[in-house]
Amino acid sequence: MHWPASALVFATLSTGLGAEPAMFRGDARHGGIYDAAGVAQLHGVKWTFHTGAAVISSPAVATGRVYFGSYDSKLYALDTATGALVWTFTTTGERRFSGKHLHGAEPAAELMPDPFDVFLSSPVVVAGVVYFGSGDGNVYALDAASGALRWKFHAGDVIHASPALADGVLYVGSWDSYFYALDATSGKLRWRFKTGEDPKINNQVGIQSSAVVSGGVVYFGCRDSHLYALDAASGTALWAYSTGESWVISSPAVRDGKVYFATSDSGLVQALDAKSGTPVFSLAFNHWPFFSSPSLAGNFLYIGSEQGKLLAIDLGAQRLAWSFQTEDSKKNGPTYTNPDGTPNYRAAARDSFYDQLVIANDRMMSVGAVVDGDTIYFGSWDGQLYAIG
Repeated sequence: MHWPASALVFATLSTGLGAEPAMFRGDARHGGIYDAAGVAQLHGVKWTFHTGAAVISSPAVATGRVYFGSYDSKLYALDTATGALVWTFTTTGERRFSGKHLHGAEPAAELMPDPFDVFLSSPVVVAGVVYFGSGDGNVYALDAASGALRWKFHAGDVIHASPALADGVLYVGSWDSYFYALDATSGKLRWRFKTGEDPKINNQVGIQSSAVVSGGVVYFGCRDSHLYALDAASGTALWAYSTGESWVISSPAVRDGKVYFATSDSGLVQALDAKSGTPVFSLAFNHWPFFSSPSLAGNFLYIGSEQGKLLAIDLGAQRLAWSFQTEDSKKNGPTYTNPDGTPNYRAAARDSFYDQLVIANDRMMSVGAVVDGDTIYFGSWDGQLYAIG
């Protein structure tokens, strides 16, 4: 897996579902399916709140408060109407996943933070409790009203996937290669599932994809190039779909017996039969990676591509309906695009040294948004949380 220097990361706009809290992927199960009309016309900025570092997680909105994580190792709770700070909770420290000889980069003996570990865990809020993962390897459960710690669970490495909650169980994956099911009340381990490892170059290892729970099955992607379907009660593998050697960073969406997801450097948007894992259709986009997650509304799937495009796919016709290209993509895209339309990685990085990985990845990213009523909440690399509408 390599990364184009001009890459932009998109997460599709999310809308609140009825009376449920508005949060990453729509609800606590992270289905990625939205019913609300959203914001039809943008009027301006309602308020901003400045943190001490980049905001690269999607906020959750519940009972008049917005909760989000920041790279300054804090979880914030703000008043949704005014942006006033209600409380903060400080973890033991935020960091990226690290490994030696990372993706084959030199020098081989150096421990390197992974520049592709790009997102922080987004909180899920259920029954007065906020749950989120952290770079310190912990899953935290906090009292939503006060920010007081209820429990924490320590995994073997960084947790930047966003936890999903269903039927009293919290589901989340870690960079330690394990997927965990935790009791939402106590934080005790129910079961864990082992995915692949890659001790040589730490390329085919780690769970960045956030899970979705549907029909008693939990689905998630992994950097070992598989999409997994596990029995939610026991953790037994029902099926595992191999993408070859392409990461599944994208969080899946499930609807009408199909599971939708996207791949990294193979640049595919795919649909599988949710029960069997059998392919239904696949659309290719010139090998431009997908790190964002699909969202379903009506008969369309929306997803952001690293080419700097927002794509709308007609699910009935199984084809691209339309795409929107950002201004930066129009400006910088030709430099990093080959004549055949594929990414020009040679233009992005001169050599295989680690510094070039960082340089190639150091571009502004759009991470996510949540719509609650007539307001859009989203975080930015400038360290601000915005409320616009």
